[in-house]
Amino acid sequence: MKLQIALSLFAAANAFTAPQANGPTISALSAIPGSQSMMSHQSGPPPDYAQAPAPIREAKPKTPSVTVQGGSLKTWAFSSPAVERVQVVLKTEGRPLDADVELWAGPDNTPHKIRVYVENGATRPFNAVMETPRGPNTVAVRNIGQLEFPMEAVIEAVSSAEPLGDLSRMDQGPMTIQGGALRTYPFDPQVDSVQVLLKTDGRPLNARIELLQGPNNNKQVIELYTEDGLDRPFYAILETPGSGNVIRIVNTATVEFPLTCSAGAYKIVEKNSYDEMQPVISGFGSEGR
Repeated sequence: MKLQIALSLFAAANAFTAPQANGPTISALSAIPGSQSMMSHQSGPPPDYAQAPAPIREAKPKTPSVTVQGGSLKTWAFSSPAVERVQVVLKTEGRPLDADVELWAGPDNTPHKIRVYVENGATRPFNAVMETPRGPNTVAVRNIGQLEFPMEAVIEAVSSAEPLGDLSRMDQGPMTIQGGALRTYPFDPQVDSVQVLLKTDGRPLNARIELLQGPNNNKQVIELYTEDGLDRPFYAILETPGSGNVIRIVNTATVEFPLTCSAGAYKIVEKNSYDEMQPVISGFGSEGR
C-alpha cells in the first residue's frame, strides 16, 4: 500500500514539472526597468589601449598641448593600470628648451628621471617614450627655463603591444657600452631623424645622449636615469636636420653598470640641393634661407 502511494506522488510531481525552454535563458536582470540598456553597455568590449596611436610615429600627437611657463610644473596622472606606455613631446616656438621630466609611481618613488636641453625647440622637439608598468603613474614636467621661455607639452598614452621603435632600421647595434665609456654614431645628410634605444639587463641605467653638429656643438642634450633598464628602457627620436649630425652616447654610471644601445635612421628624405645639406645654424634650416 505504501509503495503504491509513493509511486502515485512521484507521478504527480513529474506532471507539474516546468517545461524547459528551447530558447536562450533570460536573466532576472532583464526584468528590471532600464536593464536592457545597462546590459548592452556592459556587453561591449573594454577600452583597448592597443588601438592608441603607435609610439613615436611623429612629433604631432592627437592630444592637445599644454603650455608650461618658465619655472612652473604640470602633471599628467594615469590612474588606469592598463596604461603601460606614454609618449612625451616637448617643443617651443623656436626658443631654447630646458626641462625636467619625472615619472612618479607612488609617494617618494621616482623610477625615471630625464633632464632635457634643446637649442631650438621648434627645429628639434623632444620626443620620447616612457614605460609606465603597474599603474597608477604620474608624469611631471617642469620648465626650469626663464619666464620668457615657455614650452608646449603633450603627454598621451600609447600602445604597449608593439616593440619600441622600428627595429628593422636600427642597423647600428645593439652595442654594449661599459660604465664610463662612450660611443658615437655619425649619420648622412639624408637622415632627417634618428631613433635611439637604451636598456640594461635589469640594473639601473644612467646615460647622457648628445646631438652634435660640429665639434662640441651640442644641439640637444638628454640626461636620464632609470632604476631598471630592462623594465623601463628609454626610447627617443632625435630630429637631425642639415648635415654633420653625430649622436654621442655616454654611460655616466660606473663600470659595474653597462648598458646596451641601439641606434639607426628613423626618417630619410632626399636632399639633392647644396643648401639642403648645409648645417642648421642659429636654429634656421634650409627653409629659412
